[in-house]
Amino acid sequence: MNNNNDASEFDYVIVGAGSAGCVLANRLSADGKHTVLLLEAGPKDTNLWIHVPVGYGKLFKDKSVNWMYQTEPEPGLNGRQVFQPRGKVLGGSSSINGLLYVRGQHEDYDRWRQRGNAGWGYDDVLPYFKKAENQQRGGDKYHGTGGPLPVSDWRHADPLSEAFVVAAAETGIPTNPDFNGVAQEGAGFFQTTTQRGRRASSAFSYLRPARKRSNLHVETSALAQRILFEGHRARAVEYRQEGRVRTARARKEILVSSGAYNSPQLLQLSGVGPADLLKSHGIEVVLDAQGVGNDLQDHLQVRLVTRCAKTITLNDIVNHPVRRVMAGLQYAALRKGPLTIAAGTSGAFFKTSPRLASPDIQIHFLPFSTDKMGEKLHAQSGFTASVCQLRPESRGSLRIRSADPSVAPEIRINYLATETDRRAFIDGIRILRKILAAPALKAYAVGEVDPGPKVASDDELLDFCRRTGSTVYHPTSTCRMGNDPLAVVDQRLRVRGIEGLRVVDASIMPDLMSGNTNAPTIMIAEKASDMILEDAR
Repeated sequence: MNNNNDASEFDYVIVGAGSAGCVLANRLSADGKHTVLLLEAGPKDTNLWIHVPVGYGKLFKDKSVNWMYQTEPEPGLNGRQVFQPRGKVLGGSSSINGLLYVRGQHEDYDRWRQRGNAGWGYDDVLPYFKKAENQQRGGDKYHGTGGPLPVSDWRHADPLSEAFVVAAAETGIPTNPDFNGVAQEGAGFFQTTTQRGRRASSAFSYLRPARKRSNLHVETSALAQRILFEGHRARAVEYRQEGRVRTARARKEILVSSGAYNSPQLLQLSGVGPADLLKSHGIEVVLDAQGVGNDLQDHLQVRLVTRCAKTITLNDIVNHPVRRVMAGLQYAALRKGPLTIAAGTSGAFFKTSPRLASPDIQIHFLPFSTDKMGEKLHAQSGFTASVCQLRPESRGSLRIRSADPSVAPEIRINYLATETDRRAFIDGIRILRKILAAPALKAYAVGEVDPGPKVASDDELLDFCRRTGSTVYHPTSTCRMGNDPLAVVDQRLRVRGIEGLRVVDASIMPDLMSGNTNAPTIMIAEKASDMILEDAR
């Protein structure tokens, strides 16, 4: 791969080498007809812990590969600021995430289509999920093989995770072997974006195979400062690298794939956003686009910790020097064992009310416990199960604080702002507690440590959510797709009112889907790649 950027003019300039950007770089450079520049603000993905699945805990607060954003004080969470890790490295958040492969419900995408986004219904997007996928279990109506993205079963037998699935069945939640198949509802094991026990980020899956192409140029430690326009046409990206400001011109298009925080930030810095905001920071208004940075959504999680009667949790392995070394050796030799634990081993999707058409709660089960994610595991044996509301009504915003691109943006998510959201958590915790009290977990569960059985009334449970709730790291919708005046991009992901500029990442989602955002973001980029190449003809 030629990393010399002397040409400084390319057919396509992609800003952000994350879950979407790496897909675009691969697909747009594949036929050799187009020159492509991929800009990434972070470093290469050489950190050892990126490639070990359980390493996400080590990267949680590692500022060398993580933007480490914070929200503003959240009114619904007792004024607490909520930590927002985001990948700042080749692979973006797919290099530091919890590795779960969950597409969401068929109904999510049909809802996108019903909101006027033609071409984005479930039947429209399924071929792109399949195109991306190399499914360990083989191909079928819902799954593909031979795609760049490995999707695998977990490589560690864990009696606790298995007991959770049985316990869920004992409370009436059906066992589901495939959350990404016919239907999402039920309990079972999560699949992960791993290959033989190693993380398969989009940098590993999509970028690595493409890097030998002479028409693809990758620049790391390259922070995009602004997009340059001629009238209402995007022409170039100005970026800072090693103290120098450089400019890359795009003959065809600029593709912003910087994620739900950095994509609207870059648009606002470039003069595309709410005019009053831009003027207040001395930024010349290219387009008064009031919707840029609006409609921010994220999944909230509330974690219940249970003490375990047997020394079989990850706590017991990490806190025991000999067992810790043995786990390391097992991983080094076989790529199996506790070091392959993702941010959820087994889990469940269920409805808090029979009136609902599809599940509104996701449970992540984990055979370890800690006070806060990314911090030291508890000394005693313990396991965790978290409640996540799948379709929050609450929406927030992202706004630049400064015309300086290195200044973190102002993030307001407004967690628990609606009665629907508050009710879902109270009811979700009650159902989870029934699962944790079921016979299959009796041999393991000594008692609930956090919040503990004394926290029982609706008000007490809601207070617990406000005191301890945190993100599941799924921000979306800040450059929302749609036809209404506040929609930022159209159905082909072109920024409305601007030529030569698209946004391709989770920020374009009309609303948050019912699951983890990595798989849908890769799907969005696969679909966008086809549209971009079609439009180039």
